Parts: sequence; structure tokens; C-alpha cells
Amino acid sequence: MNNDNTNKGVAITGMGIISSIGNNVAENYEALINEKKGITRVENVETIQRDEIMVGEVKYTNDELIAQLNLPPSNNYSRTAMLGAIAAKEAIADAGISDIKKYKTGIISGTSVGGMDMTEKYYYEYLTEKESQKYIESHHAGDSTQKIAEQLGIEESMVTTISTACSSAANAIMLGARLIKSGKLDRVVVGGADCLSKFTINGFKTLMILSDTFNTPFDENRKGLNLGEAAAFLVLESDKVVKAENKKVLAYVKGYGNANDAFHQTASSENGDGATLAMEKALKVANLKPSEIDYINAHGTATGNNDLSEGRAILRVFGEEMPEFSSTKAYTGHTLAAAGAIEAVYSVLALRHNVIFPNLNFKTPMKEFSMIPQTELKQKELKTILSNSLGFGGNCSAVIFSKEA
Repeated sequence: MNNDNTNKGVAITGMGIISSIGNNVAENYEALINEKKGITRVENVETIQRDEIMVGEVKYTNDELIAQLNLPPSNNYSRTAMLGAIAAKEAIADAGISDIKKYKTGIISGTSVGGMDMTEKYYYEYLTEKESQKYIESHHAGDSTQKIAEQLGIEESMVTTISTACSSAANAIMLGARLIKSGKLDRVVVGGADCLSKFTINGFKTLMILSDTFNTPFDENRKGLNLGEAAAFLVLESDKVVKAENKKVLAYVKGYGNANDAFHQTASSENGDGATLAMEKALKVANLKPSEIDYINAHGTATGNNDLSEGRAILRVFGEEMPEFSSTKAYTGHTLAAAGAIEAVYSVLALRHNVIFPNLNFKTPMKEFSMIPQTELKQKELKTILSNSLGFGGNCSAVIFSKEA
């Protein structure tokens, strides 16, 4: 039975984030409104591409993250798991949760990299050095979710991982909302985490879509994306919990849609078929018209293919009723599976502060259409925000956040 269109609200009661522009929600917001980019040369990854690309890197070393989480020296945490645990703990604290077992609580996390950073570091030692073999168990995508769940004390309920490339965290939010609406869970921690690794750096380099300078979303002269690393989580809670605990509500997950245009392994269809379907589905679930969306946080990776495809999709859905739109990836880089959660946090911050974050580095409009992103910080009364996350393999998702249930 599909309960998606019932009137049950899905409240966001807490958020946590760590990215290249800040180690918590407050630092990220300050960077966003002060137009402070987190794009630099690579520092923490041993890569031959060090001087050829720019990335959005969290500057903590692994040792510093271990110290923050107070992990024993014998731990087998990947960097993905550590970043995720830090963000998820902030979200739980922000939601004022002291007893995680009081309500049916689950966690859904998205990742692409998983434990690859440790696998590639110790690859040649696994057969000869026993100490490095502990990281074999933390290689798979689900391990980081399990580690985060352990850090939060979520043991008996749903612990699951989504890996649908760059739409992973958006799909985690969508699944979490549906589980609350259906009554399966009372509370779900949703989001995603990905760290930088040689695997992704070399992979995207092979695709020839990495930029050697600051990325420029929706610009005619865009050169490609900057890879980023980050983690972000939101706490979703049911009406029942919000009422019983007299919870503050930051915003609501109002609508969501997922579609797959199955066009290509890594490229979006030229006309944005998947993104168009995802946005239309999200509007339908939210029972909103396109004219009722106040701002679009675009996927906007600054690759030739994405910005053209997504731009065409936005035009197809919104036509003459185009709201302001911008991509925040010029701040953080593209954080892969975490992107949907990073930008969910940014969307909620935009709603709460009635502000549209600028699309940095934009100079020249694309020749294919006259769409121009919002390039300056803008104060505006916002009620609803649509956030796009478009993944490899054609997996496209859109989530709508609103001030009211």
C-alpha cells in the first residue's frame, strides 16, 4: 500500500555536516553567506594528479579524525566512516536526542567510495602484513553505515546503505521519508558520506571531466568538476515524535522523485529526461505546481554534459515560471554520494534564513539557452526549495523541502 500521499508530515529536526567549507552546520553557513570557497590543491591524498586538479578537501588528517572520535589505535574505520560519524553525531545532538532507543530509529546512508581509501593504501600489503588486513572488512559500502550506526547506538532497527552514485544521499532522504510516512519507523537518520581517494580522482580523470581550476557551474566556458569530500546527515521524525517531544522543526521533506533515463553509464541524456521525470514526480508527491517552488538548488557539477542536460530539464519543467536557481558545488566541489545530503542541509539553511546562496565563478551564459543562475547572495522570503541530485547510470532524484508540512 502506498502511503506517500497521506497528510503525514516528515519533519527535519536535526542536521550535521562536515565539508571543505566547514566542520559543522554553523561554519558551513558562514562560508556560504561570505562566499568562501573550499576548493584547493590536494593535500591529504598521495596522487600524481596533485598539481593538475583542484578539490574540495576536508583538511583534517585521518589521525585528527580518529582523535575527534576517540577511536582506539586498532580501529579499522575508513575516512568515509569517520567523516560520516562526525556529521551524524552533530545531527543527533542538534535534534536533542538523548535516548536513541526511545523510538523506532533507523539509519540510511549513501556512499560511493566506501572504504576504498584504505583498500588502495594497503593493497600491496594485505598478503604480507597482518595489521593492514583489518581494512579488508571495512572495504564494502555498507561498513561505513554500520560504523556510523554503532557510533549513534542504532542497533536493532533498520541500518541500510544506498549506492546510486551521485543521487545516493537524495535517495536516502527519500527512502527515510517514505518509511516514516508508512509508519515503519518513527525516526530516520538520513544522509551520506564520501571521502577523496585515488580511485575517484583517477576515475574522473579518465572520464576527462576534472577541472584544473575553480569549477564554474552553468558557465559557457566550464571546464569540469572539482571532486569533493564531505558527509551530511539529517534527522527525520514523524508527527508523533514531534508532538510527543515538543520538537523544534527546521523544515519538512515535502516531496521527492526518482527516475532513471538509462541513457548512458556516465552521461545524462541530452534533454534531461531523467531529471525532468524526477522533478515532475517530486512536485506531484508534494502536491505543488512549478510556480510554487521559490528556489532550485541545482545539481550543477560544471561539466559540459550535466549543466546542459539539467538546464534543459529545468526549462522543460518550469518554462516561463523559472525560480532563481544556483549550484553550491563551486563552494564544496562535487561530493559524489554525499552531495544530496550536503545540499539538503544547504536548502534547509536557505529556508530558515530566507536567503539564496550564489552560484560562484559564473561569467558567461551558456549559448544553448538564456538561463542565468543567481550570482549574488539574495534575501528572499522562501517557502519551498527543490534540490536536484543527478547520478551516473541515469539515476536522477529531486527532493522538495518546505517550511510547512
